[in-house]
Amino acid sequence: MPLPTRNVAWPPPYLKPALDSMATWDTWWSGDPDRLESLYGGGSGGYSGGPDPKPIQFSAGVMGRIARWWWGTPTAPGERRTKLHVPIAGDICGGSADLLFSEPPKFKVDDDPTQKRLDMLSDDGMLATLQTGAEVGAALGGIYLRPVYDLDVADRPWLHATHADRAVPEFTWNRLSAVTFWRVVYEEDGQVWRHLERHEAGVILHGLYQGTAGKLGRAVPLEDHPATEGYASQVNDMGALATGYKNIDVSYIPNQNSRRWRCSESLGDLGRSDLDGIEPLMDSLDETYASWMRDIRLGKGRIVVPDAYLQSNGPGRGASWNPDQEAFAGINALARSGDGVALTVAQFEIRVQEHQGTAEDLINQILRSAGYSGQTFGLGGDAAVTATEVNARERRSMTTRGRKILRWRPGLAHAIEALLAVDQTVFGSKVKPQSPTIEFEDSVQEDALSLANTVETLTRAQAASVQTKVAMVHPEWDDQMVKAEANRVLSETGMSVPDPMQLGDVP
Repeated sequence: MPLPTRNVAWPPPYLKPALDSMATWDTWWSGDPDRLESLYGGGSGGYSGGPDPKPIQFSAGVMGRIARWWWGTPTAPGERRTKLHVPIAGDICGGSADLLFSEPPKFKVDDDPTQKRLDMLSDDGMLATLQTGAEVGAALGGIYLRPVYDLDVADRPWLHATHADRAVPEFTWNRLSAVTFWRVVYEEDGQVWRHLERHEAGVILHGLYQGTAGKLGRAVPLEDHPATEGYASQVNDMGALATGYKNIDVSYIPNQNSRRWRCSESLGDLGRSDLDGIEPLMDSLDETYASWMRDIRLGKGRIVVPDAYLQSNGPGRGASWNPDQEAFAGINALARSGDGVALTVAQFEIRVQEHQGTAEDLINQILRSAGYSGQTFGLGGDAAVTATEVNARERRSMTTRGRKILRWRPGLAHAIEALLAVDQTVFGSKVKPQSPTIEFEDSVQEDALSLANTVETLTRAQAASVQTKVAMVHPEWDDQMVKAEANRVLSETGMSVPDPMQLGDVP
């Protein structure tokens, strides 16, 4: 299917519900208070900046206050903004990436030259790309992985993580069959220039369009803008570039199964963000912390004193006070003889326990609804425990990690196969493009003392060989390293001496 040839709406209108949700999740993930106020208080609106505000939000009555989120409540005139944001959304998405890729995954293929080349490609910043992709995917509901290359930058290809809010996907039986990425390369005076990049099986189509904010506009030559002129000499008359790979070279990795679009034919295969459904809880958490800080501000000790104690600003200019000074409030009254100086201490109560208990309960509910245990994010103390105890405490997080691995493994394997195909076609490497076997490392490592105790127990029970015990202590080693270390242990302990009873008759 070619790129659009007519002046169509862009992004496609059927994607509006998904892009609106992604804009909401992205706003919470960014942790920007200005964006949160704009989102819920009636800012840019639309799927270029979030969902449109409800008209009732602007009502001054009771229904308007009910319809408004706390972040949408306007600041009273003459007062400074005292709203506080707790970036728990960023913690959740970052924690999800850490659970998956705190250690680099292992890729194994059958061909030795391909394995060596794959090890080289995977060491070239791939772990950072996977960590970034996992965090963005947890926030937006999914991530696209594709191989890219630039002969002026590197002599090898690498994986690139493309965000889901800049893609128009097409699925066939839950599998990605085509996708169109877009980016804005120029924008001025209402004109918007977009670069569209459509990936299909074995081919990539490039197009440059001059339009407006809501319309794609007309197609113009790729040479008309510096961002796309490099593709002009590579594509054919149809704007197509062969990839040398028989399948589509892009993998889509959904974060989790979608809930809100499961009945939509066009959106049902999109993933679900870790933040989906917990936005009201995060809004309440911010309100709780803001109320807590308000108690602290109001709880500052004050002394009420007569007007004569205030600092005069000169004749006709009145008196002023500093809100952070201890004596600030004046009493417009005449002191009677013999009364002395009237001083009143004002000290408001700071409701620490009430706010702390509410905040902790909200945080636990947010993490539980997102699919994680509080222990994963440092809740519950930092006492030293074994890996078994950690797994027991973080069972919910480990379950969520397992579900995500089920989606990451086939998508990442497809991306690695496409990477090898590009390496063979463009750079002429002697590799055999194939889907690797992927092994995800444990996110929880056993401490050395616990491993030593386990090995000692197995040794006394004679329940494991030396090679098995070495592999247990060093799970990051390959088979050759484990075997070499086992031989050294046997040699140093004298266990490698041949048994005389097995040597036969001696002449």
